[in-house]
Amino acid sequence: MQNWEPQRTLPLLMEEALNASLEALSAHAGGLVREELPFRDTPLPLLRGEFWTSMQRQASNLHEISYRACYKPQLPRLFIERLTEPGDLVYDPFSGRGTTAVEAALLGRRVAANDVNPLSRMLAEPRLSPPESLALAKRLKEIPLAGAAPDGTALDMFYHPDTEAELRALRAYLMEREASGAFDELDAWIRMVATNRLTGHSPGFFSVYTLPPNQAVSAEKQRVLNERRNQVPPYRNVHELIIKKSRQLLKGLTETECGNLGAARRDARFLTGDARRVPTLPDNAVALTVTSPPFLDVVQYAKDNWLRCWFCGLDAEVIGRGITMSRTVAAWSEVMGEVFRELHRITRPGGHVAFEVGEVRQGQVRLEEAVLPLGHQAGFEALGVLVNEQDFTKTANIWGVSNNTHGTNSNRIVVFRKQ
Repeated sequence: MQNWEPQRTLPLLMEEALNASLEALSAHAGGLVREELPFRDTPLPLLRGEFWTSMQRQASNLHEISYRACYKPQLPRLFIERLTEPGDLVYDPFSGRGTTAVEAALLGRRVAANDVNPLSRMLAEPRLSPPESLALAKRLKEIPLAGAAPDGTALDMFYHPDTEAELRALRAYLMEREASGAFDELDAWIRMVATNRLTGHSPGFFSVYTLPPNQAVSAEKQRVLNERRNQVPPYRNVHELIIKKSRQLLKGLTETECGNLGAARRDARFLTGDARRVPTLPDNAVALTVTSPPFLDVVQYAKDNWLRCWFCGLDAEVIGRGITMSRTVAAWSEVMGEVFRELHRITRPGGHVAFEVGEVRQGQVRLEEAVLPLGHQAGFEALGVLVNEQDFTKTANIWGVSNNTHGTNSNRIVVFRKQ
């Protein structure tokens, strides 16, 4: 093992194409350690270090939408800036909250995103259409504050009666607009923001104090939490909090970024389906894929999103059954092998795939060891593995996670290239 100090930037790289891609990624990172990872006949480089800052909120505010197991925007930015040019198509087959798509759009790239969970599109696509503040306020004034018919879903453990009435009225309004065909970009933005404000642990959310906003506790457990904390849901003004969160999301957006978002919106593709088959994406079209697939059985997406699904009129159980939550590496690899074959079809020659996996089950399972042969078998050239090591964020420490032991904060990224 040796300290490796990269000296060159992307325009000066003269090595063979495979090594050039990795050096381009690490050209602006210091203090890296280079190791060798056994793979077939030729060892691959494994680069450890801090490729981006561990500080929170160092990216666009537009990313501040919570979603369980999402990665920092700095991760896709590293690959987008160094392996693509403006106008190139960037893709994410497991889009989640849309971090890759939104970051690519901000950087002037074209975007395509897919996720089996329809919540993904609802959370991602509206952020390519930032609203005017006056138009947003005017639309909210048109939405009733009460009057929605009950549907049998108990919400009193989360919300003050008046807040619940406002929330149910908003839900009914949005669902009626969608059913009638009147649903537009403003409605989509309002639904996206409201979905993100349903529950949380600060006065910026609609609910009483509960778990962090990337996870929804069950109604029964929330009742227990309320009793233990001796708390009663306070009144929250739904419309005012939507305006407040919108201002936060849009704060700092530059004129260039707004222009880039508009350009990306014109032909952006947000798909809802199986990542193993995306027939609407043509052969050899994608310059770069940056993604993070479901990690075995680490995250329970259906349980985490039940309240969001209720608000958006979705069936959480049906969605959960469609998400790959394999308990064994063999079962997980079988699905990901098909994903890689589809990625090879849609990736252009010279294009790249950055496949982020993690140290799941306290580091006992390293999925990159399964991913490398999957990409190779699909026809990609394996370039190596980047390991971004950093201290855990505040949110991660809430869950009692020690530094660099779980995949959601110790990023292990396998990089491939299509010849």
